[in-house]
Amino acid sequence: MEIAKMTAPHAPLAAAGGLEDGELGTSYGKISAAIDEVYSEDGVVVLMDMGSAVMTTEIVIEDKADSKVRMLDCPLVEGAVLAAVESTGGISLEDLTVKIKESYNVRKFPE
Repeated sequence: MEIAKMTAPHAPLAAAGGLEDGELGTSYGKISAAIDEVYSEDGVVVLMDMGSAVMTTEIVIEDKADSKVRMLDCPLVEGAVLAAVESTGGISLEDLTVKIKESYNVRKFPE
């Protein structure tokens, strides 16, 4: 998240990793609070790594059924930076989803 903040310092970003006591894990409360912290009428995208983060985020989104919250599957660092930069330009949630999916095709080195 620090890289995303450096590239887009005015983007609304919130981290929700780990448990309340600092241990590794996934917290429903932290995910829900992070969404609430950055939520706007434009919506929120949630990037997650794997396993319980995906499952817990799905439950949080179900509980926020009237909100515009979208989970996006993407390379985490590239997706976070791209989402931060694009969100400061007023991109729609739908267009951001397309852009984030394109991050899978960004090559780090030639084949």
